[in-house]
Amino acid sequence: MTNAFKFEERDGQIGLITFDIEGQKVNTFSQQTIQELSDLIDSLQDRTDLRGLLLQSGKDGQFVAGADLNELGALAYASPAARRMGMQVGHDLFNKLSALPFPTVALVAGNCMGGGTEMILSMDYRLAGLHPATRIALPESKIGIIPGWGGTQRMPRVIGMHHAIEMICSGEPVDGRRAAELGLVFDAVPVDSLIDEGCRLIEQAQATGEWKTNRELFQQPLGLSDDQLRFNFLAAESVVQAQTKGQYPAPLVALKAMKEGLNLPLKEGLQVELDCSMEVAGTEHSANMISVFFANNTVSRDKGTTDPAIQPRNVQSVGVLGAGLMGAGIATAHARGGFPTTMVDVNQDAVAAGMKRAISVIDKRIKIKRATPEDMQQLLSKLNTSTSLSAFRDSDVIVEAVPENEDLKTQVYGQLAEVMKEDAILASNTSTISITRMAKSAPNPERFVGMHFFLPVDRMKLVEVIRGEETSDETVATIVNLAKKIKKVPIVCNDCPGFLVNRVIFPYMNEAMLLLQEGASMDKIDQVATQFGMPLGPIALSDMVGLDTMLGCVSVLNPAYSDRSVDVKVLSDLVIAGRLGKKNGSGFRQYVGPKGKPADDPAFEPILEKCRLDQREISEEEIRERLFLAMLLEAVRLLDEGIVSTPSHVDMGMILGTGFPAFRGGLLRWCDNEGAGNIVDRADRLASLGKRFEAPDSLRQMARSGEKFYPVPKDIVNNLKES
Repeated sequence: MTNAFKFEERDGQIGLITFDIEGQKVNTFSQQTIQELSDLIDSLQDRTDLRGLLLQSGKDGQFVAGADLNELGALAYASPAARRMGMQVGHDLFNKLSALPFPTVALVAGNCMGGGTEMILSMDYRLAGLHPATRIALPESKIGIIPGWGGTQRMPRVIGMHHAIEMICSGEPVDGRRAAELGLVFDAVPVDSLIDEGCRLIEQAQATGEWKTNRELFQQPLGLSDDQLRFNFLAAESVVQAQTKGQYPAPLVALKAMKEGLNLPLKEGLQVELDCSMEVAGTEHSANMISVFFANNTVSRDKGTTDPAIQPRNVQSVGVLGAGLMGAGIATAHARGGFPTTMVDVNQDAVAAGMKRAISVIDKRIKIKRATPEDMQQLLSKLNTSTSLSAFRDSDVIVEAVPENEDLKTQVYGQLAEVMKEDAILASNTSTISITRMAKSAPNPERFVGMHFFLPVDRMKLVEVIRGEETSDETVATIVNLAKKIKKVPIVCNDCPGFLVNRVIFPYMNEAMLLLQEGASMDKIDQVATQFGMPLGPIALSDMVGLDTMLGCVSVLNPAYSDRSVDVKVLSDLVIAGRLGKKNGSGFRQYVGPKGKPADDPAFEPILEKCRLDQREISEEEIRERLFLAMLLEAVRLLDEGIVSTPSHVDMGMILGTGFPAFRGGLLRWCDNEGAGNIVDRADRLASLGKRFEAPDSLRQMARSGEKFYPVPKDIVNNLKES
């Protein structure tokens, strides 16, 4: 027993339950806590002497985080009967809570997610505390399941179908004030008033008797007309299909549960929900999505060093050298994060263009209601510009974002040495160039580090933090901490050509161009990739990145991995022809109209014809195998070399940096699902193409032993079997 729930009485009339799992930062619903709360509710079912019940959390800023995700993930290994039981226990618990013989009030101060939200929906009233951490959500669709403990049936009955569809399908949270506007909570009040307001609400409910009437109404069908059901759900399904491309089934299943259950009595609607839950709970898809959640947590906890004595330095101000697309984005990110930031470039025109880009980022976000005029004011107050390097004299961290040319970068370092503070950190936003080698030209190699952002900076969360051979732990910890403060996800890499993301993605992009030269059409190549789940096909991605940028990266990566690299003539020929991709209107495709829509370009064909290899019919299966095995095998080599510390770092890097489909769990989780033996066999069938398809010894060992990058949680599976 967890002893997670404490019950006390206020003046012998109102019960107060405090949920507080000892030794955990958050409250979660596990088998144990569910049983404990169930027993407590059983003990209250005959308490006619109580006028009401309050339920609060004992953790500051945390109410209930939802179900235990370890147990949810383990459902993938459980029998159908065990999976159904896992869903049924939540229904049984919250049905009992909703039937207590007195009014019940949830006092929500802090994060209330998933099962926690479903619990408060089963209570008569909810009050939100005006705490900065108060957020209420049903985020289950983000981990591949639906709100299966009553959420799809109770949320629409509380806030209406339209708002419920939005909350359930998006999984996005609302704060206390917005929850009150929606009717999700009765009111939002100061945190220190929650108990008093809860007691007052109970007395009011008892005086009017409305809690009994409301319960009776709540059990009834929602009473929607056929036209209302058809119109609202067809529109919602269309939006979800467009957003997910049908590759993420959970929101559609949640819509199905609502559509089929809301015009039934609540008891029957809950059974519809239970049946729908079984379509997604415990599937490989949901296990993958839960795995991504845990991988993200693993990466988020990484401080850049395992030595607890190493603490990040306090960064007060930031400088960014370069006001181009990347430099302006980096400067904007730091200014938005509240850091006084100075952006420097060679002349006033370049600086003005950079400032225009920065303002444009906030302006676009204001238009889509993801930023406010106050955000613009903060940007303008925090972001300064100059054409002189002396503006960096007080900067604690300087991020160099000049073009990807090693000679230019190292030349700039000598100039920076004359103006930087002695203890300032210099970070290079390089995508491929060796940090160890460039450190020889840096003012202080111990305080030199890679800080690689991804375009577009305002939307891409990943930052690679690259440790050179002489980079100090304090420097790495400081940059990791800084990245987190500007709401990025830092992944620490040891130095190697291409680091993590570019090293793994370039074999995929290179293979696409080889396939093109061998006879596969670019449309088919891109289609195979997007059907697999990539946001863009590799040919389209090459044009978006810029073919000159691609060629520059190839010039670094191919010599570094010469045993398995293959030069692709079409890339260099396109650059020679001045076709640089979307940035100048033509690359593999031409880009037309004000939005630069891709279209076939007859002028490309003669260039490709000169680069043709032996042409043949290439199947979709071969395209898929070559694209994704090339990527996977390089990721295994990178992990073997210790470039990153865990499989989670590889998978989150590829998900955040390239859009590798989260529903596959990441690149190495995909390998686990396919089976190492299966992957090795498939790679061996491509062995005639060269060493790039040679499976590493570590993968062959995994194939023999049955090991996985992510071992099955046997203890939890055993617990499920026992239950």
